[in-house]
Amino acid sequence: MKILITDKIDPILLELLDKHNIIYEYAINDSLKTVLNKLHLFTGLIVRNRMQIDNSFLKQAKNLKFIARYGSGMESINVKKAEEMGIKCFNSAEGNSNAVAEHSLGLLLCLLNNIYKSMSELKNKKWNRENNRGYEIEEKTIGIIGYGNTGSAFAKKLYNFNCKIIAYDKYKSGFSNPFVEEVDMKSIYQNSDVISLHIPLNKETFHLFDKKFIRKMKKKFYFINTSRGKIVNSGDLVSGLKSNKIIGAGLDVHESEDKTFSKLVFNQNINYLLNCNNVIMTPHIAGLTKEANKKIPSILIKKIIQFK
Repeated sequence: MKILITDKIDPILLELLDKHNIIYEYAINDSLKTVLNKLHLFTGLIVRNRMQIDNSFLKQAKNLKFIARYGSGMESINVKKAEEMGIKCFNSAEGNSNAVAEHSLGLLLCLLNNIYKSMSELKNKKWNRENNRGYEIEEKTIGIIGYGNTGSAFAKKLYNFNCKIIAYDKYKSGFSNPFVEEVDMKSIYQNSDVISLHIPLNKETFHLFDKKFIRKMKKKFYFINTSRGKIVNSGDLVSGLKSNKIIGAGLDVHESEDKTFSKLVFNQNINYLLNCNNVIMTPHIAGLTKEANKKIPSILIKKIIQFK
């Protein structure tokens, strides 16, 4: 086995590859052209999101047996085409699901308790107790869309808050348990006080959260997104906030991020969101905890050694 690594990863994974006597090339500074010219020499590929693994890339993957995603999102990989070529694609979403769940909970608590708003006011020497009276999670209905690794982890975090947790997943059924009740989207729209997205970005989910989604919501609601920015139509999100249908939003991911998540375009919608006291934004860091960075290598190596 010989593996090509195109993105910066934690040294722990390199140590684990050495431990298992797996040959690898750490090509994090190579151009796309350089990578493509030597791709035929490798049976494995470890990536993040520096390069798009599209049809033209895969044409050069003559001997690849697997593509391992260091992290969770697979939108930079044409998984369908790869698997048609007999190339197995997998990620390490189990490694940062707890981190994303904790971040989602943190965003929700900050919104409900006006933590960011009141802190901003204090910085301007304003002491407003009554105007910052918050809400409790208890007895709220939390609607989770996507019940995979992060969605289920978020439900477990919420369980002891004595709230009602409902979830919808297009590709799963029969997952009701003590933490969550499986429902359809109609029930999500009808009952949720909070909407939290935990789904991948693909053709089906692009702009899933838009004005139609917002219009279908029966109640005013809080919105959390720690999945992918392009699942949300930012203009419609802004309109929902302006109309007060959306009470507040916690956003770790943003529509105008570039494909590598290395920069953000500060457009009109982003600038509006940044100036809202009822919006909390973080720079796509939910899954980037120090603990997650240690878990991911252990998960990936277990999957990689199956190809030896």
